Amino acid sequence: MKTTSKFLRSIGPAIPVASPVEALRAGLGALIGLGVAGLFVLSPSVDLKLGLYLIAPFGASAVLLFAVPNSPLAQPWSAVVGNMIAAVIGVAVCLSVPDPAPRIALAVALTIAAMVLCRAVHPPAGAVAMTAAMNPDAVAEMGFRFALAPVAAGTVLLVVIAIIYARLTGRHYPFRQFDDDNTHGTSDPSPFERLGLSEEELTGILDRYRQTLNLGVEDLARLIGAAEMQAATHQTGPLVAADIMSRDLVTVGPKVDVSEIADLFLAHRFTSLPVVDTDDKFLGIIFQMHLISNAHNRDATAQAHDIMDRSGPRATPETSIATLLFLMSEGEVDAVPVLEQDRITGIVTRTDMIAALARTALRNG
Repeated sequence: MKTTSKFLRSIGPAIPVASPVEALRAGLGALIGLGVAGLFVLSPSVDLKLGLYLIAPFGASAVLLFAVPNSPLAQPWSAVVGNMIAAVIGVAVCLSVPDPAPRIALAVALTIAAMVLCRAVHPPAGAVAMTAAMNPDAVAEMGFRFALAPVAAGTVLLVVIAIIYARLTGRHYPFRQFDDDNTHGTSDPSPFERLGLSEEELTGILDRYRQTLNLGVEDLARLIGAAEMQAATHQTGPLVAADIMSRDLVTVGPKVDVSEIADLFLAHRFTSLPVVDTDDKFLGIIFQMHLISNAHNRDATAQAHDIMDRSGPRATPETSIATLLFLMSEGEVDAVPVLEQDRITGIVTRTDMIAALARTALRNG
C-alpha cells in the first residue's frame, strides 16, 4: 500500500499549486504576445515569400516566456539562439536526407546536442527542427532564410514582448544576475543573498545536482536565503503578525495635504503612514520616500491619494514572521500593513521586527 501511494505521488503533479492570479497573468501574457505577433508582424497563414508567419513552436516558446520566465530555458539567449540553431540544422538535414523518418529524428537529435554545447537549450527548438524536417517543399523554396524569418524574427518579437510584459506585471525577465545591483542601486548583495557563497560555488551546487537547466544562480541564492530565514523561525517560535504588530495607528485620509502629512511624520517620527477612508478601509500607504519624491517634483498641492503606494505587500494577522522578514529584507518597504477584510488593524514596521527578534534572541541566549 505504501509503495502504491509513493508511485501515485510520483506520477502526479510535480509543481506546487499556482494562484489563479498567476495563471491569469501567464495566460494573458501569451495572449498578448502571440496576438501582437499575429496582428502586426507575423501572419497566421504561411507566407513563403516574406517568411513572416506564425509557426507552432512559438506557442511552446510562449509557455516558457510567460509562464516560467525565471527558467534558464526561457532566457533570451536560450530562446533566440536555441530556435535559430534548430532552424539551421532542420533546414540542413531536410536538404540532405530524403527519407522522412530518419530526417526528422536526426534533425531533432542534432539540435539537442548543438543547443547543449552552445548553452542555449530551449525545448520548443526541438519542434522548430521538426517543423523544418517535416516540410521539404517549404524548405526547398525558403532555404536557410527560414532561420531568419519566421524563426529569429518571431522569437525576438516574443522575447521583447515578454520583457515589457514582465516589467508591467512585476516579474523579472530576463532573470536576475548574481552581481546585479540591489534595490538601493548599490553593489551590496541584498540581505537574502549574503550567504558567504561565491557565484562559482553556487554554480557548482546546481551542476552537482543537475539543475543548471532549471534554475539560475541568482534564484538559487534567493532560495537558500529564504530557506535559512524559514529555518531561523524555528528558533524564534511560531510568531505571526498579530504577535508583533503596532495597533495604535495614526492614519490619514486620501485628501490630506502633503504639508500635513510631513508634519505628522515629523511629530511622530514615523517611516510610514497608512491611508484609509472613513470606514478605516485601507487605501494605500505613504513612506518617507514618497514625500521626498513629491518635494523633488515641487508639487505643493498634492494630497495623500496622489503620492501613496497602492500596490505594496500586505499581511493578515496570521502572516508568519518568516514571510514578513522576506518582504522587508528586500528593502522596498519599511512597513507592512495588517488587514482584516480590507480594514487595517495594525502595521508591522522594521522596528517591530527588530524588537521581536531581539526578545527572542534574549530568551534563547
